[in-house]
Amino acid sequence: MIDRGPTSRIPNLLHFLFFLGLTVFAFLLSEAAILALTHNTQPTVALANQKLQLLAELSTYLIALSASFFIFPVFWQRPFLIGLQWNPAKATARLAGLGLLVGFAAQALSVLIPHPKDLPIEDLLKNPRLIWFIAAFGILLGPLFEEVLFRGFLLPAIAIAVDYLRIPRHPDPRVSLENLIAWRSSSTFSTLALTISSIVTSLLFAALHAPQLAFTWPAVALLASVSLILSVVRIRTASVAASTLVHSCYNLTIFISLFAATNGFRHLDMV
Repeated sequence: MIDRGPTSRIPNLLHFLFFLGLTVFAFLLSEAAILALTHNTQPTVALANQKLQLLAELSTYLIALSASFFIFPVFWQRPFLIGLQWNPAKATARLAGLGLLVGFAAQALSVLIPHPKDLPIEDLLKNPRLIWFIAAFGILLGPLFEEVLFRGFLLPAIAIAVDYLRIPRHPDPRVSLENLIAWRSSSTFSTLALTISSIVTSLLFAALHAPQLAFTWPAVALLASVSLILSVVRIRTASVAASTLVHSCYNLTIFISLFAATNGFRHLDMV
């Protein structure tokens, strides 16, 4: 009997779905905690409170990431950050500059895109009591979680699925099994698999943010293009830390521009 051994093909689609389920569970747990802490308030009022919902989102991300740090090594037989290809040494100052460049370029292009008068995201940014928290969240934890989800789990999962379907099949089952084992033990991807996974990941990334942009499709397409850049960074550096740094610096430009346009966040009504 041929020993299959541990696979290098991680994270796969089942791992992605597990992480997604873990995130949903963390979200429900966070919402339940908020409702319990605000039991004297109507549930609909508590769930509509921007401050409480940001707290729930913060709690959701922290719970999901913390739990993953301990759970996935059991599945992967290696530390979480290694299995995820975190590789912090690849997150260089040069990539930080790329994130700033892409961010300011995207903002310049977005000026040319007609937007509805009041975008949902702008309503959130107009809250003077939350703006500093939103800025810190949007620059630090938000990009970290989204990159772990999309570039850490989903991008390789789709690439693994595509390459699995392309494994050579042979009339002799033993030869087919040997091909499968050889593929499982390697960690390289085909160009086709990486291309498909980058496109699908970017479309889903943009779709997730579409409600914040009031489904303004040119703006959504611009965000999908930014996501493609993040995917290319992730692939070329083999580092989720690198794409996270670019993403964080991209978001940083949004708050730099907002800070400058509102005189240090003191005139958010100008947004």
